[in-house]
Amino acid sequence: MKTLGLIGGTSWESSAEYYRLINQGVRDALGPTHSAQMLLWSFNFAEIEALQMVGDWDAIAARTIDAAQRLADAGADHLVICSNSMHCCADAVEAAVPLPLIHIADPVGRAIRAADLSRIGLLGTRFTMEQDFIRGRLASHHDLDVIVPEDDDRATVHRVIYEELVTGRIEPASRSAYRDVMHRLAARGAQGIVLGCTEIMLLVDATDSPVPLFDTTTLHADAAIAAALS
Repeated sequence: MKTLGLIGGTSWESSAEYYRLINQGVRDALGPTHSAQMLLWSFNFAEIEALQMVGDWDAIAARTIDAAQRLADAGADHLVICSNSMHCCADAVEAAVPLPLIHIADPVGRAIRAADLSRIGLLGTRFTMEQDFIRGRLASHHDLDVIVPEDDDRATVHRVIYEELVTGRIEPASRSAYRDVMHRLAARGAQGIVLGCTEIMLLVDATDSPVPLFDTTTLHADAAIAAALS
């Protein structure tokens, strides 16, 4: 079995889901007493959040590269960045650390194309929705037309992530708000919706959306399992 190097803590709520999903997947594949070989570097998210809010992406990249190198030195065979927003540094990590990185957008893009969809809505932090590191990869590597919510809806989606989901709060009013956002994306032609923040799956599920949902956490974890067992 290959050893996975997980870069987590952004937030630990979703990192815990990665740990659970990957171990369950290995157990299901190999037998009831099997679990995955994993190394975890867990950030103090408050420090990362502070850098995000002032837009210091160079400092975030430097910290992520440092984490990846520590995992490589400890014996990891593959890298998994357990966050959509932190994939802003994916290219820098790949350039600096000689380990294969399992990019979160790729299993998502493959799943969308396998479902024969081409126009997709994207939810996530404002960084993920407004910058190009996920949208651009889905477009360039998987030939997808990616749309995001309008300004007010983007603000709502982002606020719920940072004020509630990363702290473990699940609010019925926020679930209702996300439902409304997803319905508006579908009305604009989205054939499916990417849950492009690894905490969103804690709040909504397929029953909340008029179109298929593609949960990046689960799809990324599945890709990590395949790499571990390859």
